[in-house]
Amino acid sequence: MNKYELAVVVNAKIEDDARAEVIEKVKELVTRFGGNVTDVDEWGKKRLAYEIQKMKEGFYYFIHFESDSTVPAEVEQRIRIMDNVLRYLCVRQEA
Repeated sequence: MNKYELAVVVNAKIEDDARAEVIEKVKELVTRFGGNVTDVDEWGKKRLAYEIQKMKEGFYYFIHFESDSTVPAEVEQRIRIMDNVLRYLCVRQEA
């Protein structure tokens, strides 16, 4: 099992409930493909370095999980088509 960190930037213009729902869906994707979510770190609303889809701010979340090496590709494939996710990045953490 490898350790991964998934950074997700969510649209800041949606309601708190919808934002929480997006993060729950991402966590469900990780567990569906055999991963184990260990921690969710919410950084809150931050200014983006550049405009994305005419938005200047986004909510940052960092999801830490353990899984096999095939899980991040599956999760990214599903996150790519989610409406309220502006950006995402999954990186493997060194032991």
